[in-house]
Amino acid sequence: MPENKYLVRAPLLDPKQQVVGYKLAWRGAPASAGLEDVQELLAFVGERAQAAELGLLFLDADRGVPSGGIAVGSPPNNTVLMLDCADLGEESQPGMASMREQGMRLCLRGIDLAFMELHAATLLPLATHIELPLGHPEFGAIVTQAKHIDPPPQVVVKNFPGWREFDGCIPLGVGGFFETLCSTPRPQNAGAALSPQGVFILQLMQMVQENADVRHIEGVLKRDAALSYKLFRYINSPGFGIEVEIESLRHAVTMLGYTPLFRWLSVLLATTNTTGYSHALLQAAIVRGRFAELLGKDLLPRAEAEHLFFVGMFSLLDQLLGIPLQTVVSQILLPEAVVQALLHREGVYGPFLALVEACEQSDGRVADRAEALFMTSTRVNQAHLAALAWAHTVSI
Repeated sequence: MPENKYLVRAPLLDPKQQVVGYKLAWRGAPASAGLEDVQELLAFVGERAQAAELGLLFLDADRGVPSGGIAVGSPPNNTVLMLDCADLGEESQPGMASMREQGMRLCLRGIDLAFMELHAATLLPLATHIELPLGHPEFGAIVTQAKHIDPPPQVVVKNFPGWREFDGCIPLGVGGFFETLCSTPRPQNAGAALSPQGVFILQLMQMVQENADVRHIEGVLKRDAALSYKLFRYINSPGFGIEVEIESLRHAVTMLGYTPLFRWLSVLLATTNTTGYSHALLQAAIVRGRFAELLGKDLLPRAEAEHLFFVGMFSLLDQLLGIPLQTVVSQILLPEAVVQALLHREGVYGPFLALVEACEQSDGRVADRAEALFMTSTRVNQAHLAALAWAHTVSI
């Protein structure tokens, strides 16, 4: 594991607004590292993502791959190496073909129509993806031309600056990376309020926080059959690691305790917005929660580390629900340390949330945030990828 290099990610959204992968890159590495960076990133992903369901993983090569290609060992077949067209020519075909034979997918960036015409029969058929900046002067023409390549590469946008631009690409059938997803809320209706189901879930959360009799909670839950179905679908997700099927709330509490039930309700609360719900943002919130929890696992007592899940999950509730976070927090009995982290990024949990947020930003102060917690890059990177993998096992 490379030291002082921190993994940062940008989610890849398809036109249906589903997260179908991530762009991964190192931050904190010397700018001149080049090929070494790429190989270390490949090794890191290969070791930990071989069996994980993470979607496509685009690895930012940043001019680090020579035209002759590189030996990639046994990369997971969902990895996509991004190559800069400025570094490629006809002499690159053997190297690209070699990487494809090793199981690697390839994404071309910096492409134009002239490049496509020149290499239509050689390099283009080896590409599985093409990355384009949204303002590319030949954007529409390249999208059209790509459909005539055999096999056709998928076009992805380099970065969506906002939802208006994302929605504009839906008719073209084009998705892409959304680096600022967590800081770019969907437009919400003025004066939005919690839905009736949201209010109902808050009532259940309050009962759980007060350690109400499980039979009483079960009786209340039975009033909403859809909610009960989602509960058991979620608890029986692979992420919980339970080998027997959970069939009743009492069984769930016996096996798991009250905290996982509160965790599930917090996730479900985030799905109750009927006007601006974003599955991609929910996925990001779940990743935040698990990432923060894993970071605190060996530094804090178990109960406090579990609180970190709610810190990460709730940190996006205002965007998910279209309601100020202060309003939501005031309706749930939460530890003061959780509230301080959510509203002010302060207290014992604040630095953990700040580190998790930094790993979502290409220019985030990841190294500084990690050093403030006396954490190595190895620990942070392992927790980061583990959180991504766990979030993909959760069924909502």
